[in-house]
Amino acid sequence: MARALYIHWPFCLKKCPYCDFNSHVRSTVDHARWEAALIADMRHEAALAGGETLKSIFFGGGTPSLMPPELVGSLLGEAERLWGFEPDIEITLEANPSSVEAAKFAGLADAGINRVSLGLQSLRDDQLSFLGRLHSVDEGIRALEVAQRHFTRTSFDLIYARPKQTAEDWADELSRALSFGTDHLSLYQLTIEPNTRFATDVRIGAFAPLDDDPSADLFELTREMTAAAGIPAYEVSNHARPGQESRHNLTYWRYQDYCGIGPGAHGRRGGTATLRHKKPENYLQSVGIHENGLKEERKLTDSESASEALLMGLRLAEGISLAEISTRFGIAVADLVDAGKIATFRDLGFLSAGEDRLRVTCKGMPVLDALLGEIVSAELVEA
Repeated sequence: MARALYIHWPFCLKKCPYCDFNSHVRSTVDHARWEAALIADMRHEAALAGGETLKSIFFGGGTPSLMPPELVGSLLGEAERLWGFEPDIEITLEANPSSVEAAKFAGLADAGINRVSLGLQSLRDDQLSFLGRLHSVDEGIRALEVAQRHFTRTSFDLIYARPKQTAEDWADELSRALSFGTDHLSLYQLTIEPNTRFATDVRIGAFAPLDDDPSADLFELTREMTAAAGIPAYEVSNHARPGQESRHNLTYWRYQDYCGIGPGAHGRRGGTATLRHKKPENYLQSVGIHENGLKEERKLTDSESASEALLMGLRLAEGISLAEISTRFGIAVADLVDAGKIATFRDLGFLSAGEDRLRVTCKGMPVLDALLGEIVSAELVEA
């Protein structure tokens, strides 16, 4: 059942003000203890979710590039022993573009990492400061050059739709980003998440988020420029040359099984949702007692699974097959979606429907969440 493996490394040097991921700042990290805990957790999942060799592994965080290459190599060696690897397995690690972490790239490549995702976030120093990043633009570009020398595939992230950002500003920044020649870009609109420092800043009036209309204009500009450069959007915020899509993330969006280990990691295993303890200390305690970090393990109903498959699959440019989801979960197509609303939104240009395939158009992607709330059957969501 295990097609993919996600490994969460929860530690960062600093908590970014926009970040709501499960990340923690600690003065010291006992790497030997974490190696033992993650391997124990991995063995628990492999005992329950064996049967298929792994096609992808993803080290997320937190900041996985803070991990010693020896630790990464040990975890990969255990994963290969437990599951086996597909010949062309994709092994991704998220990295901050600091000079200290870039110095580890050769060692990480030797350990088995073949794809890196760099958190550049901006190509303007004033905006990196606003976003709370610890690197400069020059440092980030040097790290990107090092990554491109050592890894088969390289991607990087940028955050746009920042306060007061104009179309001209973003066009200049994105044009420079496209000039670096990577085959994959993750381009995210700045979202003010609850319980982050930015949420507090907005509440007290320290800054105002960019309004919806100019944000939508920047989204459309992003789609136009990346398509013209040959790396069109294949998901709401992800762009790639054909064949260079993130295979690991496609596992999520196509609603296939994956194991998730490490603090706060989610997983889907044969119709069962898994969740690990979020706080690092609680995770370690759980592994010490139970030999796994599980906080919750819950069998999903067919309705829940079908709803998740719809919500994830419609993020993709390829869309979803309603017939396949109907067959997979034993739910009639008429009970999956509201046919009348699909027809309405298709006529408005927000959806493309036909040949049994349902897709959200470029026009519909900026309002994806609202659109999904309308077309996915209310009975399915409430079941």
